[in-house]
Amino acid sequence: MADKAFYALTVELLGCVADHDYVRLSEICDDDFGIVDITLNGGSLVIRDRAGWEEWFTGLFAQLDSLPARTWSDITAYESVHAGDMGYSVVEFDQTLVTDDEKLRFSVIATIIWKRVDGVWKESRYHGSLLGVQKI
Repeated sequence: MADKAFYALTVELLGCVADHDYVRLSEICDDDFGIVDITLNGGSLVIRDRAGWEEWFTGLFAQLDSLPARTWSDITAYESVHAGDMGYSVVEFDQTLVTDDEKLRFSVIATIIWKRVDGVWKESRYHGSLLGVQKI
């Protein structure tokens, strides 16, 4: 998987979420048309613009910090296509959420649209779908 287009960026993106690294995440993500993300309780959240994106991630990271909670992601499958200044990837991953009260594994499949801006690859659109939640 590691040799496929955008894989290293995808690992970094998921790592930014795990580390609550808002600054680097905001550098990687452009999200022209918003995102579809998964909430802490397994619901879907549609975010349509950058202001909504900023509100979501600052609020999410603050909420995770206050629980306290740890998260990390393990990529289980990855495919990508790269053509010129655009590309996309389909990533399946398990995201683990650990709080003092519970430990959950969210199985996710996400489609990420990538674009090159001034020679730098950016996430242009993210759409995550929940495949299942398991208590562990």
